[in-house]
Amino acid sequence: MESNQLQGVAVIGGGPAGLMAAEVLAAAGVRVDVYDAMPSVGRKFLLAGRGGMNITHSEPYGAFLARYGSRAGVMRPMLDAFKPDDLRAWVHGLGIDTFVGTSGRVFPTEMKAAPMLRAWLHRLRESGVHFHQRHRWLGWTADDSLRFATAAGERRVRHAAVLLALGGASWARLGSDGAWQPLLAERGVGIAPLVPANCGFDSGWSAHFSEKYAGQPLTTVAIGGRKGQMVVTATGVEGSLVYALSAGIRDRIAAHGSATIELDLLPDWPLERLRQELSHPRGSRSMSSFLQSRVHIKGVKTGLLHEVLDKEAFHDPLRVAATLKALPITLRAPRPIDEAISSAGGVRFEALEGTMLKAVPGVFVAGEMLDWEAPTGGYLLTACFASGMAAGKDMLRYLMNPADAA
Repeated sequence: MESNQLQGVAVIGGGPAGLMAAEVLAAAGVRVDVYDAMPSVGRKFLLAGRGGMNITHSEPYGAFLARYGSRAGVMRPMLDAFKPDDLRAWVHGLGIDTFVGTSGRVFPTEMKAAPMLRAWLHRLRESGVHFHQRHRWLGWTADDSLRFATAAGERRVRHAAVLLALGGASWARLGSDGAWQPLLAERGVGIAPLVPANCGFDSGWSAHFSEKYAGQPLTTVAIGGRKGQMVVTATGVEGSLVYALSAGIRDRIAAHGSATIELDLLPDWPLERLRQELSHPRGSRSMSSFLQSRVHIKGVKTGLLHEVLDKEAFHDPLRVAATLKALPITLRAPRPIDEAISSAGGVRFEALEGTMLKAVPGVFVAGEMLDWEAPTGGYLLTACFASGMAAGKDMLRYLMNPADAA
């Protein structure tokens, strides 16, 4: 490949997908200009690392792929080319050590995103990548120049190829606001509507329950046999267990107007054991005191029983036992997309040739803009990195021979 065949490219969006594509392109000698609307790049990446930077997961690869649900097939080529172990090795190459937690999740040793991002940006700048902050993409001109809003006014630039890595529509204040949707729709690009993923839900608690228990955690509970933790909110529920099941819950609400989950408040207790414990004489004790002494139910869990059982049922040991194992909570709506950890929907894979838009040759897409979703646990970041690498490689092929790529 001769250097004069490699022309400058634009990467719009400075998250993991865009930065990974920039790295691939710069390593091949391409001039790369990264444009980002925010004052600095990687803002959502940094936020994701505040609670511990979960970069990927160590489970067997087949199980890992299955986390992408109905999109596992179309995501597989990208993930095959940059597996979780490859991502760990890449992080090590930045001088950042990693470890596997007890849950199988993989973290940097320092549990923070900032050191990793600093090392990466230093390497990118050393390789010649140019960064342009406070550049909000506005679309194209009639001659296909890129339009950017800047503090100095509108700027127009032309590039041999363009990568769009603008994220979905969650956490708009960090740059992912979904404003790209009409710009691509005008060019005939097929887009699945953006919807919240890894999100909480509204359930319509009573005012008494909401005021008393909002913010209370529900530890060691289960839904459908899956154990985890969740949190009662003022309007419903959220937390890791809810996020893991959010895609199915969201889709059931869309189809039927609501979705009822059955919450097992004591997943380590068989129903028969509960029945035996609650069959003991209560004497003069209140039912709440009795539940605390016999089966260790108290606080928000007792509140949930009051929320779904009338007074007569709450004093019926068999009804209480059954409800402790399958407490129904009707969920009526997902929380707004801007509150979600991620979003589903985006550019349909049918609109792509590899990662290039069929309707707009020379324009590529990566990251959360694509129509896929995954639970938290490292799956989101891994796919963003992998899709960015795939897009970078596709762009190199395009630069070598645009006619063949189109």
